[in-house]
Amino acid sequence: MRRDTFLKSMAALAAAGTLPLTARAGANFKMMLPANPGGGWDTTGRALGKALQEARVADTVTYDNKGGAAGAIGLAQFVNGSKGDPNALMVMGAVMLGGIITGKPPVSLSQATPIARITSEYNVFVLPSNSPFKTMADVVAQLKKDPGSVKWGGGSRGSTEHIAAAMIARAVGVDPAKINYVAFRGGGEATAAILGGNVTIGGSGFSEFAEYISAGKMHPIAVTSGERLQGVDVPTLKEQGIAVEIGNWRGVYGAPGITAEQRKVLIDAVLAALKTPAWADAVKKNDWTPAVLTGDAFGRFVDEEFASLRDTMTKAGMVAA
Repeated sequence: MRRDTFLKSMAALAAAGTLPLTARAGANFKMMLPANPGGGWDTTGRALGKALQEARVADTVTYDNKGGAAGAIGLAQFVNGSKGDPNALMVMGAVMLGGIITGKPPVSLSQATPIARITSEYNVFVLPSNSPFKTMADVVAQLKKDPGSVKWGGGSRGSTEHIAAAMIARAVGVDPAKINYVAFRGGGEATAAILGGNVTIGGSGFSEFAEYISAGKMHPIAVTSGERLQGVDVPTLKEQGIAVEIGNWRGVYGAPGITAEQRKVLIDAVLAALKTPAWADAVKKNDWTPAVLTGDAFGRFVDEEFASLRDTMTKAGMVAA
């Protein structure tokens, strides 16, 4: 092949975003973070962006926080505003599925392109340090006495902590429809409400509360895992006689309408990022569990999770049958 023909071919591939990672310059990624700053999606997206740059598959990464409606507002902007963009990514996870089920937004997650599931995390329930309650048993006793008097604080409606609260109520014989759940647009708002004593009990991923737990500003009373988390001396709900287990996973999607080749480039870029020291540091710091699943396998996983979550939420009285 003549040199000028080769260079033209490479330029065309670069313009289309389909050059192999070893042959293309780092891309200028745009990362949709469909939550306010300070929460799990925000932390995950910024850590991934740093790792993409360290892996030299990204020259720059810009971030756009759009909180509200369990990610549906950010999803709508991503679907409508990034069609065909090979360098657009959106952080999402189990919370978004719950929000779609409860909120029924005008856009669908299926319009975007599944790239990879990257982490999993279990929730922890905490009490403010000055709470009159000391254990989950204390909270359950009050819940049985007067369901509305217990304010559960956490992410948007349909979040894993919201679903867990409804499941706890159902497991202890309380009508889930009677729980008093206070939804916040992001992890920062929920944290402030718990620290300020504006909610009775708060729930989130362990990493979001870890520093406040260590400082004694929050008192952890239960985790939603099947077994105690490694290095975390907090009892599971099951240990306390409450048959509830629920996890929270996070992943990334690409824009609607990208080609198979562009999708592969994004998958390869994310996989390269997950091998960097920067990502390893983030995983350790935030107590994330690696849970990598890519491409069509990830898409099938999301479909199965959506169906399972809808069934759980229906049984818990959170959505109509």
